[in-house]
Amino acid sequence: MSLRGDGPIEELAVPSGTTVEEHDLVVDGDVLVGGQSTVEFGLRGRNVAIGERVRVGNDIEAEGDCRLDTWCTVDGNVLVGEDAYLGERVTVTGRLMVSGDLDIGDDVSIEEGFEANGWIVIRNPVPTIVFYFIVLSQLLRVGETDAADELAEALADGDDVRDPLLVPRGAEISDDAWRVSTPATVGDDCRLHGNLRAESVHVGERNEVFGSLRAREGVTVGADTVIHGDVTTRGGTVTIEAGARVLGDVSAGDLVVHDGAEIDGSLRARGEMKLVQEAGEESDEGGEAADDSEDAAESDEESAGEEESAGGEESAEDGESTVDEESAGDDDATESDEASDPDGESVPDEESDREDPPIVSAEAAAGEEPESDGESVSEETDATPDGNGEEDGTGSETAEAPVDPDAEPT
Repeated sequence: MSLRGDGPIEELAVPSGTTVEEHDLVVDGDVLVGGQSTVEFGLRGRNVAIGERVRVGNDIEAEGDCRLDTWCTVDGNVLVGEDAYLGERVTVTGRLMVSGDLDIGDDVSIEEGFEANGWIVIRNPVPTIVFYFIVLSQLLRVGETDAADELAEALADGDDVRDPLLVPRGAEISDDAWRVSTPATVGDDCRLHGNLRAESVHVGERNEVFGSLRAREGVTVGADTVIHGDVTTRGGTVTIEAGARVLGDVSAGDLVVHDGAEIDGSLRARGEMKLVQEAGEESDEGGEAADDSEDAAESDEESAGEEESAGGEESAEDGESTVDEESAGDDDATESDEASDPDGESVPDEESDREDPPIVSAEAAAGEEPESDGESVSEETDATPDGNGEEDGTGSETAEAPVDPDAEPT
């Protein structure tokens, strides 16, 4: 954090789990406050670093180190768990208690005295944050990344890294309002007091803000968050997530309200107003219904195809039966030819082509071998069920009408 001009803290960042207890702002991680800011709350955190010309309206309690830059004013006591660094012309209206070493500058005013268990060095120290940036930049410039990592771990005291509370330069933090000229981000599970004024505001989930939200740009209220006040933007977009509740009016350029959000006041939008409905279960049910209809249509098509295929199979079976009958007729004709040969041998195709159509002989008419002749004739007639006189498989022609074996010869 630079003490001149715009610093590296580009937004108001409130980490998850931050609470305001009576007059103190309590966080689990570190607290970094930019120069020329005013914090009416007391500050309680792990490490506390305050820029130049910052006014703190109550006590400061730091589990680790506490660093106050030049011209800072603390209206209360300063309790430090480890080391303390005070720049020149720092004013503490209460008492300074340090468990470790104390590095103090010129013209420091501690009205109720101080106590340190470690070494006390009276000099004009370099502003702490500036010193950190100088050391880290030099290490990174020469390529000593391992040393830079070790320094960062040492600054973190070897503990797990937690998101710090970042207050930008020129901010005003009080029980009445939190005013910054940068974007503001609030994490999850926070409990804050005061109206929030920023360039843009993003509030996470499961928060409770006892105040209103106002921004020049967009405002987003997370799920299950309760805002005890109005939500207003000049021309940005206000988004109210599902489960959020606003106990006031909502005014924006464009408004987006999700299904399940509760707004007790009125809704005003200069531009578009959208009501977003979550279609998770409904889309699933609709998809299942569509799948069922598609399955039914497919089953209907399959049944129709099966019926058509069944009809085709029946026609094919009819065709096969006709073919089988014709083939059976061919076999019977072949057997009749073999039976008509007196030697029991089949007649070659060439001889059968030369032979005349079978005629009833005089012996058959006289009654000799009537059964064999009758069978041969009947078999030959069965070989042509249509009676069209077509040639069978052996090339022989069949008789046009059956002949009675008992008939008298002409």
